[in-house]
Amino acid sequence: NRFPQHGHYVPQKFADNRIISSKYTVWNFVPKNLFEQFRRVANFYFLIIFLVQLMIDTPTSPITSGLPLFFVITVTAIKQGYEDWLRHKADNEVNGAPVYVVRSGGLVKTRSKNIRVGDIVRVAKDETFPVDLVLLSSDRVDGSCHVTTASLDGETNLKTHVAVPETAVLQSVANLDKLVAVIECQQPEADLYSFKMRICLFLFRPLGPESLLLRGARLKNTKEIFGVAVYTGMETKMALNYKSKSQKRSAVEKSMNSFLIIYLMILLFEAILSTILKYAWQAEEKWDEPWYNEKTEHERNSSKILRFISDFLAFLVLYNFIIPISLYVTVEMQKFLGSFFIGWDLDLYHEETNQRAQVNTSDLNEELGQVEYVFTDKTGTLTENEMQFRECSINGIKYQEVNGKLTPEGFSEDSPDGNRHNLEELFLKAVCLCHTVQVNADQTDSADGPWHANGIISPLEYYASSPDEKALVEAASRYKLLHVLEFDPNRRRMSVIVESPSGEKLLFTKGAESSILPRSKSGEIDKTRIHVDEFALKGLRTLCIAYRRFTPEEYQEIGKRLHEARTALQQREERLADVFNFIERDLELLGATGVEDKLQEKVQETIEALRLAGIKVWVLTGDKHETAVSVSLSCGHFHRTMNILELVQHKSDSTCAEQLRHDIITDLKKQSLTLLSLNRIKEDHVIQHGLVVDGTSLSLALREHEKLFMEVCKNCSAVLCCRMAPLQKAKVVRLLKTSPEKPITLAIGDGANDVSMIQEAHVGIGIMGKEGRQAVRNSDYAIARFKFLSKLLFVHGHFYYIRIATLVQYFFYKNVCFITPQFLYQFFCLFSQQTLYDSVYLTLYNICFTSLPVLIYSLFEQHVHPHVLQSKPVLYRDISKNAHLGFKPFLYWTILGFFHAFVFFYGSYLLMGEDTSLLGNGQMFGNWTFGTLVFTVMVITVTMKMALETHFWTWINHFVTWGSIVFYFIFSLFYGGIIWPFLHTQDMYFVFVQLLSSGSAWFAIILIVVACLFIDVVKKVLYRHLQPTSTEKAQVIEHSIPAQHSSLPSMEIMNPPAVFS
Repeated sequence: NRFPQHGHYVPQKFADNRIISSKYTVWNFVPKNLFEQFRRVANFYFLIIFLVQLMIDTPTSPITSGLPLFFVITVTAIKQGYEDWLRHKADNEVNGAPVYVVRSGGLVKTRSKNIRVGDIVRVAKDETFPVDLVLLSSDRVDGSCHVTTASLDGETNLKTHVAVPETAVLQSVANLDKLVAVIECQQPEADLYSFKMRICLFLFRPLGPESLLLRGARLKNTKEIFGVAVYTGMETKMALNYKSKSQKRSAVEKSMNSFLIIYLMILLFEAILSTILKYAWQAEEKWDEPWYNEKTEHERNSSKILRFISDFLAFLVLYNFIIPISLYVTVEMQKFLGSFFIGWDLDLYHEETNQRAQVNTSDLNEELGQVEYVFTDKTGTLTENEMQFRECSINGIKYQEVNGKLTPEGFSEDSPDGNRHNLEELFLKAVCLCHTVQVNADQTDSADGPWHANGIISPLEYYASSPDEKALVEAASRYKLLHVLEFDPNRRRMSVIVESPSGEKLLFTKGAESSILPRSKSGEIDKTRIHVDEFALKGLRTLCIAYRRFTPEEYQEIGKRLHEARTALQQREERLADVFNFIERDLELLGATGVEDKLQEKVQETIEALRLAGIKVWVLTGDKHETAVSVSLSCGHFHRTMNILELVQHKSDSTCAEQLRHDIITDLKKQSLTLLSLNRIKEDHVIQHGLVVDGTSLSLALREHEKLFMEVCKNCSAVLCCRMAPLQKAKVVRLLKTSPEKPITLAIGDGANDVSMIQEAHVGIGIMGKEGRQAVRNSDYAIARFKFLSKLLFVHGHFYYIRIATLVQYFFYKNVCFITPQFLYQFFCLFSQQTLYDSVYLTLYNICFTSLPVLIYSLFEQHVHPHVLQSKPVLYRDISKNAHLGFKPFLYWTILGFFHAFVFFYGSYLLMGEDTSLLGNGQMFGNWTFGTLVFTVMVITVTMKMALETHFWTWINHFVTWGSIVFYFIFSLFYGGIIWPFLHTQDMYFVFVQLLSSGSAWFAIILIVVACLFIDVVKKVLYRHLQPTSTEKAQVIEHSIPAQHSSLPSMEIMNPPAVFS
């Protein structure tokens, strides 16, 4: 990092090497958090009410609004601060990782965050690159090294990177420290595969992607490398592929805000109506200034407009409790405490890796119950990334691998066939030689190297440019490798030219059957084609193998052509492609292989369950087209009966649009017309469509033909996107998110290449796989295996949604019950803003008397047994599209609240209000006694209503439900039964004791509570019998076989056992 002074270098300010995934800092936490919290309608509204109470004379104390608001803001800030602290902790772990940098003629150990642009960094074998580096030298003479980018693009293959010859010779720290050079490179950009720069030593040397080592990639099969840092911190390609951490908000929170606005309108209506009625009433002189309440001189002379505004604000304060401020803090507590159940669930614990599910963001628990689209990565998410050789076809004869031996079908062990054995030998040689596998043995001091004297081979590590190859290779041979004709997606094959021990030159080629069979002129072509189709039907990944012998003259011609093409400065790729096609012709077919890409356990069952639940699954992968389709078929994402539509390898907008418009749309319409003519066959029996699209075609489709592409996708039951760059994955997710239907999306992946997609989706899930921890750190939830997704959605997601939907609507219901009697009371007190309830009751109603039963319900409620939910994914459809928080359920709860409030008020008025001498001592019934009677009936009714909604009773539910009622009575007795010296007025002194001493008051309480709840019970019974939902039917089945359930595991297995009754 000593920059030259002779004009080449223009000083710039480069980013430091810190990675930041957190949202807050110590300095901005308070203002930023307060800003986010006051964006919520209720919080902002209560702040306004609090300020109004401070400024004008209102019927209630400012403490009644200020205290709950302060409590809510503090609890929420603590929760969000704790979650961000965990993100800081994870960032510090990465930024504090030790690295070695060349400084002052030696290697200096420092932290990753201290690396600056221009530093020369040493990276050892199996270490991850801490920055984007330009390779200067390695421990090899040619300056090459091997790198795996699995955590960036999902590809497990080994990529070869090469240093320029001038720096490749600088293998010592001393030589590197003396190096003076200028690197000119383009501005940081997110594309992982494009890189243009040049290095100036004595002359300018171009540098391409083969010289760039990306942050997050891992060094393999190379002892150590030295590289110069070019992009650091948030400017590295890995960080640029992250999306910025935005505040994700659940659909439930958006519904809550909509409901709050409706309630705000109800509140404004009540306040305006009360103000108008007050002035209408006071139009009569006897009510305007009665003899017992004469106005002061100041009141007589004050402006009528100011008086009207003041009265309006006073009514607003009086009725403001219709907006439930404690709703937010209860929801926050429910989400935070409820998230622990995911970590405690033993069904989500993976024993082999000792990993349990983890929750990074508890704000989205209920969103797990609303998912409509799942976007999943392939490598490491659906697959284990482990290959196993299963079958092969040699010269038209099928062989199976049985106990490590190849067994031919239809041939006995001892049937003599010399030609067959020759071809078998040649086939196995082709398999052993036609690859890019690197063999790395742990070096020993013995002269034999990795081969010990007794013939036992020391442990070897294999590194390959394709995972299948590792599964096919068992040992290297004495053949000499002359040329490698690398794989490319257009040719869909790769070849090697080798020299046999006898000096014969041979070409071995392998690739997809579509690229090998047409180029074969001899061999058992038809039989092999049948065998390949059979392998594919079993979900195996297939490759065809062929060979060709060269005469010395042919080989000389080939060598000359290859050299010319490889050293061409212009159109190198096209010239190489022509030479490769010239070489790979007139092949003799040897056979084919079938390799199983090992899927994770229960992937097929999980994808099928997601489909039954009405969730569409999209696979987004950076892998090759053929590989991706093969895995999609084997994991059940694509079915064999599906009509697969392909949109691949398009180079221009016009061809892409034509394919979409003519081929695909026509195909879909043709199918649908056929189906209509067959008397509208049920959806289950309809021919389903699957779409395959690659990254290039997708870019073209999204650029000009977004609507057309979306129309095609929506008609397909499964979509597979291959060759995807990380940001393309995020774009696809955003495309679905912002479509007119606004579906809820979930993204699941295990590598750094999935981070953008995980952050873009409504819910992001990281898999704790073999590709680092970036996905886990940036996700909302992390699980160890894909199969755990079904439990997470169908059980936890279902429960969380039902719990929070009931919690939200119950809160609005109980606040309507609470404040409507206050409004009705104004008709009986000349709209004088007299409160019906004491201010202590106003403050404690939502905080103490009615808060715990609903909180405990929202933590423990299980309306259906977890086993039933998981075994019947179709129940997930009952709660989809925010079914329980739609306008109808909201209207039902609101009307119920108004109905109960009218019964409380008028029931108490009719039974007790007219007769004022019903107290035991003959004392008259006062307004505080009447208000307390209404309040008592209300507390009991809303608590009992919560009890009616509860299906799953634990000892905690019993304790808080009946305990809340008992606490209310005990508190009221103490509050009204003692003269408290710190209270200015004590209107409630002895009121509650006198109320309870009246037998008729007890009769009224029981009668009104029963009258309120009776209609609700009747409605529930009728609906269950006449219009039961799938969930209610499942409840009936569940209760009809209780014996079976006694053996079923409970969901939160790691909870304290005493929690469950």
